[in-house]
Amino acid sequence: MESSLLKKRIPSEPDLTSGSIVDKVLLFAIPLMLTSMLQQLFNATDVAVVGKFASMEAMAAVGSNTPIVSLLVNFFVGISVGSNVLISHNIGAREPEKAKSAVRTSMAFALAAGVFVAVLGNLIAVPIIDLLGVPAEVKDYSVTYLRIYFSGVPFIMLYNFEAAIFRSDGNTRTPLICLTVGGVFNVAANLFFVLVLGMDVDGVAIATVLANVISSMMLLYYLRKKDSVIHVNVAKIRMNKDDLKTILRIGMPAGLQSAVFSISNICIQSAINSLGADYMAASSAAFNIEIFAFFVVNAFTQTLVTFVGQNYGAGKYDRCREVIRKTLLVSWTFTMVLSVLLLIFARPLLGLFTNEPQVIEAGLLRIRLLLYAETLNVLMDNLSGAMRGLGKSLVPALTTLICVCGVRIIWVFTGFQIYHTWLSLMIVFPVSWGVNALFIIIGYIHTRNRMLPADKQ
Repeated sequence: MESSLLKKRIPSEPDLTSGSIVDKVLLFAIPLMLTSMLQQLFNATDVAVVGKFASMEAMAAVGSNTPIVSLLVNFFVGISVGSNVLISHNIGAREPEKAKSAVRTSMAFALAAGVFVAVLGNLIAVPIIDLLGVPAEVKDYSVTYLRIYFSGVPFIMLYNFEAAIFRSDGNTRTPLICLTVGGVFNVAANLFFVLVLGMDVDGVAIATVLANVISSMMLLYYLRKKDSVIHVNVAKIRMNKDDLKTILRIGMPAGLQSAVFSISNICIQSAINSLGADYMAASSAAFNIEIFAFFVVNAFTQTLVTFVGQNYGAGKYDRCREVIRKTLLVSWTFTMVLSVLLLIFARPLLGLFTNEPQVIEAGLLRIRLLLYAETLNVLMDNLSGAMRGLGKSLVPALTTLICVCGVRIIWVFTGFQIYHTWLSLMIVFPVSWGVNALFIIIGYIHTRNRMLPADKQ
């Protein structure tokens, strides 16, 4: 009886397997854009508050941790894609019990992995900072920030998997609301800890952890109240071996693909550190601006994962193709518009982070190089998302490993050693994107032709 009722409620959110596409894509993607942008805006307050009210060394320390934080978050957000795809396939195929089992497994894995990373991260914080070659005047700040951040990883992990569960059901609004509440708290806590209590990197790190506690607990509350297949009964949270295998089979390559960017960026961050604190600060400030364009791309990438996942689960192969074509066009349009706006206002935006002219000029160069090439990210990321929605994550992961990580690491240890300049280092970003986009396109065409035959319905 329960299974019959649940089948009638699938999907509980707007049906992604029928009707118009563009309007549903926008209704799904825009909250994702806002979620990522707000999250980065709140994260940027960490940099801005210590940069304006503490010291340049504290600002550089927060920035120097960005690649490590990105590696950690991106890897497990990638694995959460496995949960998204598995639940989406089950919802599209009208399999409520399988969807519920996948939800329980996702929650159990998030909690277990979060605790493991928190403990391990605190143990290896100092070696990580040493590996990055952080200057002595910045090192203590960097270690303090990283250890506090690692302590909050269980809640960061929980939030990302909870958000993936909501996305699989077509709901991107609830994670946005919860993040907004946590983010507003983060900004207020940053100012309180630094201005009132006189703290620096420890204050902004604690504020970040507390904000993630709030967001993750709010999402858990809504999952417990949800009257659909994504309802969570805390007492029944446990791992299903088959579900975990599927989640890891799809999510692990996606996680590695995301982490590869961070690994290569760690290598680049080490090179940036060799140029001194001014360039470290410039990179940190520029990153917090240019990343907004990537968030637009990433929102449509996540949209493709869910839309393609549900339609593939329902056996609607022609609709999968149509979703991919139309989403690519909308994604490119939104990304180009935002990139132009960021380029126009880049200088005053950098001024929010620092008053140092040399830092602003270096930041401008990075922003311009990356945003001019952002169209390559549209192809690279969106087509990767489409393949992940089909349950195929290995191809984009391998091409990214070779074309992004390989190109960047080789350049850092060859060309950059000869031309030891800011420009020669930054140019590797668009070059690696271009090489990767070419091979992603080839991989996507092969995957599409093999997995999306003419619609049988």
